[in-house]
Amino acid sequence: MARSMALTAAVLLAGSALLLTLSSAFVAAPQQVSAPAGLPTAALSAAALATPQMAHADDGVWIPALSAVGAGFAIGLAAIGSGVGQGIASGRCIDGISRQPEVADDLRGVLLLSLAFMESLTIYGLVIALVLLFANPLIK
Repeated sequence: MARSMALTAAVLLAGSALLLTLSSAFVAAPQQVSAPAGLPTAALSAAALATPQMAHADDGVWIPALSAVGAGFAIGLAAIGSGVGQGIASGRCIDGISRQPEVADDLRGVLLLSLAFMESLTIYGLVIALVLLFANPLIK
C-alpha cells in the first residue's frame, strides 16, 4: 500500500512538472496593447472577438505546434483503436474456428475483410496526421 502511494505521488509530481515545463514552451510573451481612444467599447469588443490573437503568437508558433500535437493524437489513437479491434476480432475468430473447424474458411474470409476495414481506419488517421504536418490548411 505504501509503495503504491509513493509511486502515485511520484508520478503525479513528475506529471505536474512535465505539464508546467510544456505549458511554458508554447505561451507567447505578453504584449502591451493600448486601446485607441475615441472608439466605443462595443466596437473594441467586436474587433477582439473577430481577431483570434492567441493563435498567432510572436513568430507564429501556435498553429504548427498544435498541429504536430494533433497529428500525434490522430495517428496514436487510430493505431491504438485499430490494434485493439484487430486483436479482439482475431481472438474471436480463433475461438470460433476452435469450436467449429468446418467453418474455418468462412470465418477466415470474414476476418480478413474486417481486418482490412479496421486497417483502413488507421490509414485515415495517418492521412490526417500527414495533412496536419505537411499540407496544413491552417498555415498561410
